[in-house]
Amino acid sequence: MGGESAEKVVVAGTTVDHLTETYQAHYRSLLGLAALLLDDTASCEDVVQEAFIRVHSARNRVRDRDKTLAYLRQTVVNLSRSALRRRILGLKLLSKPMPDMASAEEGAYDQLERDDLIKAMRGLQRRQREVLVLRYFADMTESQVAETLGVSLGSVKAYGSRGIAALRVAMEAAQS
Repeated sequence: MGGESAEKVVVAGTTVDHLTETYQAHYRSLLGLAALLLDDTASCEDVVQEAFIRVHSARNRVRDRDKTLAYLRQTVVNLSRSALRRRILGLKLLSKPMPDMASAEEGAYDQLERDDLIKAMRGLQRRQREVLVLRYFADMTESQVAETLGVSLGSVKAYGSRGIAALRVAMEAAQS
């Protein structure tokens, strides 16, 4: 075990020096690549830095030094895709804002209005009530209502018009 060998040991893969040279020569072009895929500078810089970190960690697996830049480009593209996926997922998972909550007084008033409407609907003639329920609550067209009830389109229009007029009178009386 005499002395050290004068031979230089060649390590397979990309060397740190080569990676440093690649960084100096191609950082801006890789940043430009990320900018085409992402929308903000900070994310682009993060992606390019992460790409260099990953290539540095895997430098022994990059056997051909000439492929280092290609490997970096592919890593930038993959990391950009991942960043976009995380953003989309984040947007989907964001909780939807709660609607402004009505005060207890408003809730009580709404309940009274609903009760008044139900009472007024019960006071309508059967066909008027059927037409209004199908037309406005079931969201059917006049033709669909006519077919469902087995009456003419003119009858649906007449029952609907008279029913709305009767509801208006009943609701005004209830609110007075």
